[in-house]
Amino acid sequence: MHVARERQHNPLGLSRRSLLGGAAATAGAVTLAGTAAGPAAAASTRTVDVAIVGGGLAGLTAARDLVAAGRTVAVLEARDRVGGRVVNLPLANGGVTEGGGEFIGPTQDRIKALADSLGVATFTTYNTGKNLLYKDGKKTPYATDGILGSVPPIDAAGLANAAIVQASLDDMAKQIPLDAPWTAAKAAEWDKQTFESWLNANAIVPSAKFLLDVACTSIFSAQPRELSLLFVLFYIAAAGNESNVGTLERLTDTANGAQESRFVGGSQQVPIKLAAALGDRVVLSAPVRSIVRSGSGYVVTADGITVKARKVVVAVPPPLAARITYDPLLPAARDQLSQRLPMGSIGKAIAVYDSPFWRADGLNGQVVSDSGVVRSTFDNSPPDASYGALMGFIEADEMREYDAAGVDEVKAAVLKDYATYFGEKAKSPTSFVLQRWDNEGFSRGGPVAYAPPGVLTEYGAALREPVGGIHWAGTETSTHWNGFMDGAVRSGERVAKEVLAAL
Repeated sequence: MHVARERQHNPLGLSRRSLLGGAAATAGAVTLAGTAAGPAAAASTRTVDVAIVGGGLAGLTAARDLVAAGRTVAVLEARDRVGGRVVNLPLANGGVTEGGGEFIGPTQDRIKALADSLGVATFTTYNTGKNLLYKDGKKTPYATDGILGSVPPIDAAGLANAAIVQASLDDMAKQIPLDAPWTAAKAAEWDKQTFESWLNANAIVPSAKFLLDVACTSIFSAQPRELSLLFVLFYIAAAGNESNVGTLERLTDTANGAQESRFVGGSQQVPIKLAAALGDRVVLSAPVRSIVRSGSGYVVTADGITVKARKVVVAVPPPLAARITYDPLLPAARDQLSQRLPMGSIGKAIAVYDSPFWRADGLNGQVVSDSGVVRSTFDNSPPDASYGALMGFIEADEMREYDAAGVDEVKAAVLKDYATYFGEKAKSPTSFVLQRWDNEGFSRGGPVAYAPPGVLTEYGAALREPVGGIHWAGTETSTHWNGFMDGAVRSGERVAKEVLAAL
């Protein structure tokens, strides 16, 4: 889902995120299909220690660790590529851009260690120049290196209120047990209300409410009315590591935050190289249909292949895991949990230009807006600036409005917004790519499955609890950087240890 100057206290940096994931295969993914088993020409059977459902970062990481421990594995991936909610999109000019999870920042130690081990380098997200605030029909450039950091220039009363709200959220988040947020002392009180109802009582200045609303949609791709307050507090608490408590500022900032850096060659280089090292243990175009208990093990049936395994790791988002047939049935609590964790609604629109022309105007390509289909943007140009790329997030209500629209209609709306923010040149890109996660059959949204009110306190204990020999992974199960690439890697490492102990 990056770089530069240390920022002062920021009552809402409003930037963006890191774990979404996948559609079109990139050239690298296509190459992988030649080294992995790829689509099976005829039904085949394998017998392994562990069958892994899902070839995203979580499943691939678990496979790496299990193989390193001497166990046999088969990774069954529904798509014709690896990466899940992490995907590179090819551009007409020969470059690539990230259609899903993109950024990496401080305390995201496990994805960084994995990338380093695979030789995938990072570079700083472009963050030189001024941000733009577009509000009430007015465009205001503002510096991000002053005492207020990247907070947009709203009125003094709104700024003060937003600072109080942010501090309150951070303080409440400190009370959340990361491995069991439903056991927090005030869990019942916080889980019975939406984030919206809490904001209405605390973000009492309209401009402060605007900042918190934009922060919410940029983090979760969901509206405040959809989210449990307890889930929001857990998510903030999880935005750190074992040595650093999570903060809202780290979630929203670019410099020193979750959007600080990007991967050279695109983020999908990480899962592509990880899968290449696993070779034919990875089977593409093999959506899993059923997981059936058989004696002391399991039979996992996918398109074109059947895998017999002692243990199973399901490393896909909970709502997609619920679409697999299980025999015997999953415990009611686990099934009810999966039914109640919807995916956020998100798309990414990238317009490509001959050069990053906005930089000449002293702008860094980052926008916060109160209107339009795209309300937050980034400069997605390559590190050598050989061409320009503007990336915009389409999120929550705006994404749902355009889910059924044609690409040309979405493109026209997006370019209209880009022209509003960056001028007439933005209307004429050399190419345009669109990734709509809501319409991805094996994602159905992103960047994360979120919890509405009442879910965590009633069903949260089933999130990671193994069901017999079936174990659960995926970024939604992580206690740090839940919803991000780092959380996916952490969950894979955790589940591998869990399975090894059970074998």
